[in-house]
Amino acid sequence: MKYRKLGATGLDVSALCLGCMSYGEPGRGGHPWSKDYDESLPFFRQAVEAGVNFFDTANVYSDGSSEEVTGRALKELTKRDEVVIATKVFGEMRPGPNGRGLSRKAIFTEIDNSLRRLGTDYVDLYQIHRLDKTVPLEETLEALHDVVKAGKARYIGASSMYAWQFAKALYTQQAHGWTRFVSMQNHYNLMYREEEREMLPLCADQGVAVIPWSPLARGRLTRDWDATTARQETDEFGRTLYVESDKEIVEQVAAVASARSVPRAQVALAWMLRNPVITAPIIGVTKPHHLDDAVAALDVELSDDEVRQLEEAYVPHAIAGHS
Repeated sequence: MKYRKLGATGLDVSALCLGCMSYGEPGRGGHPWSKDYDESLPFFRQAVEAGVNFFDTANVYSDGSSEEVTGRALKELTKRDEVVIATKVFGEMRPGPNGRGLSRKAIFTEIDNSLRRLGTDYVDLYQIHRLDKTVPLEETLEALHDVVKAGKARYIGASSMYAWQFAKALYTQQAHGWTRFVSMQNHYNLMYREEEREMLPLCADQGVAVIPWSPLARGRLTRDWDATTARQETDEFGRTLYVESDKEIVEQVAAVASARSVPRAQVALAWMLRNPVITAPIIGVTKPHHLDDAVAALDVELSDDEVRQLEEAYVPHAIAGHS
């Protein structure tokens, strides 16, 4: 495993982050394809043994049970100080007023709930899952600062938003002397490269770590365009992300992988990992070979000709993934 600093911080994280959305009580939170604790534990064990020390979940995944599975598994397999645990806040955790969002009340309530479910006194990275446009930005940012100062989080991060919104947040934090966002978890892969226009250059300039979600486009870069999975058939959010014109990119990934005699996932991840602004893609693992391919991708070096072949079919996309 290779390790990198999380942006401009001193925190060492593995170059691959295990995404824990797939782990939790099946059927809760609209994730009928999630795996329960007994099914999930082998994947955590495989990740730990491979040297992965970075784990990402969210309070809303499987209605909180993803955090429960993640915390329980890591406690069984490793020591708390040896892992970097990231979780997120924003989505609806209960119906009614104050049951979601990024108000001071919601953040203070949800950090304590996340810590309880994870079975830990602190999280290493506490992220806003999206931007809450119904709450003053200053209220959200000061509340996150206070979470850090209370010792409940070591660092804070953000997720999908427009670059101007992220720049405004970074400026506001600096102006008030509040704890700064150190990471951006955004939607980025071969089939969706809109982040290259503004967000990635902003992060490179500001020393912000980039930890993309869906680096394999929800698995679509790893199989034929017309192939499907149980998750794809029930993933309503995923249906909004990609379009028919992306089929050509899938075919080019297949062609490069075939020429190299390697799995498609290795090619798609190798393309992302060659970008110096990328810190650690967040990978989903529901079969042992998923992690094997991701680790192998760390040593795959694509030629300039292969990169051109992979990129030339890209066409501009509508913004997808923001709140």
